[in-house]
Amino acid sequence: METPRSRGGALITGASRGIGRATALRLVEDGYDIAINYLRSSGEAENVARQIEAKGRRAACLAADMADEEAASELFRRAEDALGPIDIVVSNAGITRDRLLIQMTEDDWDAIWYTDLAGPRALCRTAIETMSARGGGRIITVGSVVGSLGNAGQANYATAKAAVEGLTRELAVTAAPHNITVNCVVPGYITTDAVAHLTEAQVAAWYERIPMRRNGTVEDIAALIAFFAGDAAGYVTGQCVAVDGGLLARAGAGLHS
Repeated sequence: METPRSRGGALITGASRGIGRATALRLVEDGYDIAINYLRSSGEAENVARQIEAKGRRAACLAADMADEEAASELFRRAEDALGPIDIVVSNAGITRDRLLIQMTEDDWDAIWYTDLAGPRALCRTAIETMSARGGGRIITVGSVVGSLGNAGQANYATAKAAVEGLTRELAVTAAPHNITVNCVVPGYITTDAVAHLTEAQVAAWYERIPMRRNGTVEDIAALIAFFAGDAAGYVTGQCVAVDGGLLARAGAGLHS
């Protein structure tokens, strides 16, 4: 088996499963060593590491709670200690705590806010400081169409994901003079653990809203992340690009009709 050309290191948060796992396995094909962040799923993270190592690249499993800003900031340094220079950061980790707004507790708000926004902000800040001194890098955040559309019972999640897009654009402007690009991938209805609880009726309702009438896959998201991380996207920054089967396009058409 031919070993991919070495490209440096990539840190992916929430990489033991779902979009993060698919991204790790996609970026290793492009020659990156992978720092696999996880919270509790050590066995799954180690399984991803074994797959990466089987492809001839190095892997490091790094436990860290992205809701802890100090731990999120330190995660970048730990990844560099393990693998050397980290050129790519994919801020993917996120959670949901769905309730109708009138039932939502302060803990429900805080859990989402810190995990989905504050922790990623701290990680990106550390990455930009280090990448700036080194001459460049790539940061990719992961949003959600819910940040633009809203969704019943997800006021906390929608608010945090809308803020992720705003953060992405601001960081892109700040980091551009240092040859660092910052872009956001905006998944639509993607088959992951996050939607496993939906009933058949709820899934059917989603499909009715999606022009392509089907779900996306984690590989669809990983492909766009790999593009943002690659040489062809060197002049692309500050972009929030949906992978949603046309969902936002339909919503936009409705808003302006």
